[in-house]
This record gives sequence, structure tokens and C-alpha cells, in this order.
Amino acid sequence: MERKIREVRYSTKFLKHAARLPKEIIQRAGNKERIFRADVFDPRLNTHKLHGEEKDAWVFWINYTYRIKFVFIGKEKVLFLDIGTHTIYM
Repeated sequence: MERKIREVRYSTKFLKHAARLPKEIIQRAGNKERIFRADVFDPRLNTHKLHGEEKDAWVFWINYTYRIKFVFIGKEKVLFLDIGTHTIYM
């Protein structure tokens, strides 16, 4: 199920946390965002829906440790909510 994204918006929280990340993670996140824009469900991203209080949010992997949490705000639009380790689930 391919799904392309035409617009990505960034929350203040996302930008604040991204500014604190190591340069290597930022570069890797940029590469993963390009893949994400072409196909949200590309297997290299391990995109999955969250549960419980976060049931409207989704996550994709930057690497085994770092993730990007997002929500769909339209058919081809998303809002990146947060970036970081598993602490973004809290």
C-alpha cells in the first residue's frame, strides 16, 4: 500500500528536539524523510500505528534507537510531532 506525502509540517516540539540530536542522526533522519515522502509504508521505515492514548499517532524508524512520531492531517499531509528515542512515546 504505497502512500505519497506532498507536505510535511513540523511541530515546535519536533524542531526543539531535532536541534539537540547528533549531526549523524539528523542526516539519517533527512534520508529517511525522503523515503517517507515517496512511500510512508516503505519497509525500510518500519512505520507503525501507536496504541492507547497515542492511538491517532504513527511512528517510523530513523534507526533502531531513534524514531519520528507523526499524525496524518490530510491525504497527502503529515505533521511531525516529535523525534527522539523511546521517550517520544511518553
